[in-house]
Amino acid sequence: MALALASTVSLTGLIGNIIDVEVDISDGLPGYILLGLPDAALNESKDRVRAALVNSGESWPNKKVTVSLSPAWLPKSGSAFDLPIAITLLMAQGQVPKDEVGKCVYLGELALDGQVREVRGVLPAVLAAKKSGFIKALVPFKNYAEAKCVSGIEIIAIESLRDALHYLRNGEVPNFPEQIAISDSDYFLDLCDVAGQVGARKALEIAAIGGHHLLFIGPPGTGKTMLAERIPSILPPLSEESILEVTAIHSIAGTLPDRELLSKLPPFVAPHHTTTAPAMIGGGAHAIRPGATSLAHQGVLFIDEAPECARGVLDSLRQPLESGNVTISRAVGSVTYPARFMLVLAANPCPCGRFSGRGRSCTCTQIAIRRYLQRLSGPLLDRIDIRVFVDSPSRIEMASDELGESSAVVRDRVIAARAIADERFIGSNWKLNSQIPPSELRKRFRAEKMGMNFLHTELDNERLSARGFHKVLRISWSIADSKGHIIPNRDDVESAFRLREGMELLA
Repeated sequence: MALALASTVSLTGLIGNIIDVEVDISDGLPGYILLGLPDAALNESKDRVRAALVNSGESWPNKKVTVSLSPAWLPKSGSAFDLPIAITLLMAQGQVPKDEVGKCVYLGELALDGQVREVRGVLPAVLAAKKSGFIKALVPFKNYAEAKCVSGIEIIAIESLRDALHYLRNGEVPNFPEQIAISDSDYFLDLCDVAGQVGARKALEIAAIGGHHLLFIGPPGTGKTMLAERIPSILPPLSEESILEVTAIHSIAGTLPDRELLSKLPPFVAPHHTTTAPAMIGGGAHAIRPGATSLAHQGVLFIDEAPECARGVLDSLRQPLESGNVTISRAVGSVTYPARFMLVLAANPCPCGRFSGRGRSCTCTQIAIRRYLQRLSGPLLDRIDIRVFVDSPSRIEMASDELGESSAVVRDRVIAARAIADERFIGSNWKLNSQIPPSELRKRFRAEKMGMNFLHTELDNERLSARGFHKVLRISWSIADSKGHIIPNRDDVESAFRLREGMELLA
C-alpha cells in the first residue's frame, strides 16, 4: 500500500479552507474513487489528471486509486484540485519526493497535454495559505502576478506539470516575472468634461465625502451618466487592505482582466437595467459567485434607467445598503461577501423623458408620470441619501470654453474632508459619515441646537421618517466637514435637508 498527502485550498466565498489531498494506491481491481463531496467539475478530474500525466511522460498506476479530500464534510468545487491530485498521486508512487506537511499548497487546472491553466480565486487562496502557516505556493504562471500580491509567502509559477515535477525533484525554480507594482494611474474620466451642472457637482462632492447614496433624475442627455461615471475620479485612493479585498473579490468572480491588478482606483460597476436579482446580489448552483453589489465593494454601483429594472431587482439592494454585506444561501451552503458601496441611480422624470422645469413638450399624463416614478419603491428611495434633479445645461454653459474644476481638485477637497472625519472617528468601527450608527447620532454626533430644532420640526410635520432624520444628520456632517465646521450648524442641516428632498441648493 502506498500513501501520500499534499495540501490545497478550497474557497467558500472569500474564506479559504485548507484541504488535505490524500491518495492511497492499493492492490485490487483498477479504479479511481474520489471522496469528499466533489462537484461535477471535480469529478471529471480523473480523466484530466490521467491524460496530463501520460502526456507528460509519467505513469498512471494500474491499481485501485482512492483520493480523499479532507475535511470530507466541506463541499468542494472547481478544477483547481487537478494539480494537487496529480502531484500527490506521483508522491504515492514514489516518483516525486513526499512533501513536508504544512509547507506548500498547490493550485491549478491541468490541460490534457500537461499544461497548467489559470484558475479563479488564487489571491484569497494564497492569503488563506499564508494565515495557516504555509511558506510556499505552486500556482499557474498566468496567476503569478495575482498571487505575488501576498507578501510573506514564496510564490512558484509553473506553466506545465513538467515544470512542477522538475522543481519538486531538483529544487530548481522556473523563471517568472517581477512582482507587479501598485498602480497609481489616474481615472481616465475627468469631472471637468461635464458642462455646467454646478448643483449636481456639489451634490457629487458631498456624496463622495460621506459615502452617501445618490439618485439623479432628469431628461435624457443632461449628463446623469457622465456625472456618475466620474465619481471614482473624486474618491480617495483605496488603502492597501481595501486593494487586496477588492482584488480578491474580482479574482473569485473572474473579472480581474477588466480591472488593473492592485489598482488604487475604487471600482465602478454598471450592470444593465435588464440584469437579474442573482446577477445583482450573487449566486450560483455549485460555486456561489459574487454579484454586482460585491464587485462594487469600496466603489460605486451605478444603475442607469433604474425604473426600467425588473420588479424586485432594485429592492434586493435594500438589505446590503443597510448592512454592507450580502449573505447568499444555496443548497451547497451559505456565503457572505462584503458589499459596502455607493449606490447611484439614474432615472428619467417620465416615460417620454421630456418632462422638466423648463416646460419641455412632455406628452405624458400626470398619472403616467406618477406610475413611472413609483417603479422605484418607497423603502428603496428612503435609503437614498441625496436626490438631485439634473436639467439640461444652458446655451451659455455649453458654448463656454472654460472648463469646470478637475477631478484632482475636487478629490483633494474630499480627502481633506475625510481626514477631518477620520480624527473624529478614532476608536470607532466606522470610517464614513454615512456609517455612523443611529444611537451615536443621537448621543455624540448631534448638530447645533438650532439645527436639531429644525430637524425635529420636520419630523413632527411628517416630512421626514426616522431613517430620513438620521440620513439628513449624516449628510449635515459631510457638509460641515467640507466647510471645516467643528459641528453642523443650522445652515448645514438645512442644506442637507434640501439635498435629501431633491431641492436646489441655496447659493
